[in-house]
Amino acid sequence: MTNSEILLYQTEDGQTKIDVRLEEETVWLNQKQMVELFQTTKQNVSLHIRNIFKEGELDEISVVKDYLTTASDGKQYSTNYY
Repeated sequence: MTNSEILLYQTEDGQTKIDVRLEEETVWLNQKQMVELFQTTKQNVSLHIRNIFKEGELDEISVVKDYLTTASDGKQYSTNYY
């Protein structure tokens, strides 16, 4: 598998679909994808991410990557993946 290849996963019932970014055998998700995966709110995901960094559980520089994402309007936006 090459770097920055994206896989699409969908359950048999079609209810859950997650776009996954794999890089060197590491899964990268943005906050929106985490919301879908954990069936929670963006605010809740943001709170947990902030607490993880604040408490030193993970080093932000080591576990956050910034990627350009093209939106439906054709514009590119910077998106953090964790």
